[in-house]
Amino acid sequence: MTIMTDATVIPALVAATVDREVGPRRPGAIYQNSDGRFEVLVLVTDPREAAQLLRRGNARWAVIIRDTLRPDAQPFAVGSVCTVSDHLIREGAPTPPPARFAPAA
Repeated sequence: MTIMTDATVIPALVAATVDREVGPRRPGAIYQNSDGRFEVLVLVTDPREAAQLLRRGNARWAVIIRDTLRPDAQPFAVGSVCTVSDHLIREGAPTPPPARFAPAA
């Protein structure tokens, strides 16, 4: 059994996991799946805020999106992992990692 003693390892693993789960869904991106075509408005990486938005205590992130196929669509939050059924139509802006996950200088 290995015991991790480096306090930066866990945050780095969490950041990498969140990055994989979010996939290319960054602010400005548009993706399509069987539910519709969505523009990503905000990527929320604060776990407390994500948990509140999704009403799920274990949420680590959330994406606020708007369905671009419906002119009256209101933004809403999702926490579903990006899969092969999510087809990227337009790339979004790269998101820098949160300050708490930034590597030490």
